[in-house]
Amino acid sequence: MKALNKNVKVLVIGAGAMGSGIAHVAARAGHAVYLYDGRPEAVQSGCAGIDKDLRYLVAKGRLPEAEAQAIRARVLPVAALADARDAGLAIEAIVENLDVKQALFRELEALLGEDAILASNTSSLSITAMAAGLARPGRFAGLHFFNPAPRMALVEVVSGLATERAIADTLHATARAWGKIPVHAKSTPGFIVNRVARPYYAEALRVLAEKAAEPQTLDAILREGCGFAMGPFELMDLIGHDVNFAVTRSVFEAYFNDRRFAPSLIQQELVFAGRLGRKSGRGFYDYAEGAVRPPARSEPVRNAEAKIAVVGDIGAAAPLIARLEAGGVEVRREAGKGGRGWMKIGAACVALSDGRTATRRAVEEECPNLVLLDLCLDFAATGRITVARADQCGLGAFRAVVGTLQKAGVNVSVIDDVAGLLSLRVVAMLANEAADAVLYGVASAADVDTAMCHGTNYPKGGPLAWADQLGAAFIAEVIANLAAHYGEERYRVSPFLQRKAFKGELVHD
Repeated sequence: MKALNKNVKVLVIGAGAMGSGIAHVAARAGHAVYLYDGRPEAVQSGCAGIDKDLRYLVAKGRLPEAEAQAIRARVLPVAALADARDAGLAIEAIVENLDVKQALFRELEALLGEDAILASNTSSLSITAMAAGLARPGRFAGLHFFNPAPRMALVEVVSGLATERAIADTLHATARAWGKIPVHAKSTPGFIVNRVARPYYAEALRVLAEKAAEPQTLDAILREGCGFAMGPFELMDLIGHDVNFAVTRSVFEAYFNDRRFAPSLIQQELVFAGRLGRKSGRGFYDYAEGAVRPPARSEPVRNAEAKIAVVGDIGAAAPLIARLEAGGVEVRREAGKGGRGWMKIGAACVALSDGRTATRRAVEEECPNLVLLDLCLDFAATGRITVARADQCGLGAFRAVVGTLQKAGVNVSVIDDVAGLLSLRVVAMLANEAADAVLYGVASAADVDTAMCHGTNYPKGGPLAWADQLGAAFIAEVIANLAAHYGEERYRVSPFLQRKAFKGELVHD
């Protein structure tokens, strides 16, 4: 399917940050763009924002001045929608109110030509519901940009029940022609990104609620240990707790109160208190002038064991062995007896978490001095490792583990013994949610991973690619262990993931 010809004029309704950003993108791609807002001053402000962005690009040498002037000239402020009646594509980016948007699209359908395409930039409302009442609902779709639109690559092309496939394909090709990375999605609550990303916040908030560690340490664990661009707490502060909490509630209610999407009481309290994050000056962190963010907690340097034993295959943590050897630790390798391997460090056994608490596993495996490792993006390169000890584990044995791991040249963070620790349960639940999105036809596995990489900068090629590296069976086991620990429906294994686990197949075809 071909992209819209550059001669097709684009109408953007709503001149706020999203609308002006979309106008910038379309104009830069060569289209004449009408920019309309019910508030004339908003159009002026939107045009000023576009001009500011262009001047920045020129100053950085990324855009010739002549081209910037041409782009400015293609953005045409209009005082009335009737002034844009020859537009072939209309994209709204106005208030997230279904009634208001439906009324707007009915007006646009009556105003524009029959071959015009109507699109909404909504991030949360049903495309199917928005199209209801239109005479030509097949020519209506979602075109969800991410903020800031000129810099964020991802665009979700969202099809409602009535959206014609040719229209979705045309928008997909057009977004690509505009320099974006488009993905197809079905009209469901949260589409791809706002649905699949929910566990990143939810599991971190749950671990915080269980007082496993303070926000700055949990942020560092996921940022430095797992390769996420921002920790969940600093990211929620950036997004704004009012916005993030509202999205979570919206998805929760849209899925008929599915506990998997249950909002956090901690975040609700922040919203009640007006601690909305950076924009209010206080969230999980203090943003007042001169305020200093507390550092992540790392263990002080401890005495190390000179010799350790590695029994069997320790899975994703295997690259750690070479780093310990490089740090001067003598490693003796022993064959295992099946199952997962472990390290013998002094009086303690050290193993990768499997979703059980260390305390439970110490009993089941008859190993009181048990220490669990959290998942890392890459144990060969990570700068931070997270551990938790069983309640039965002696402090001396535990400190010897910490000191020995430090020989690998890493900071060691200690959190309380919560099931699945932090990184493993977050990654497992992200993969599980992504698998459910595939199961229910929201998007393909490839599009889910593309969306999460380019809409949220997730590492490892996306949650499903990461699941393939760890193995669907391992992810399913982790979630099953979380379910056994909490006894909550929240931790149910996606049937799609479970099926792949039974068959020993990759999630990606």
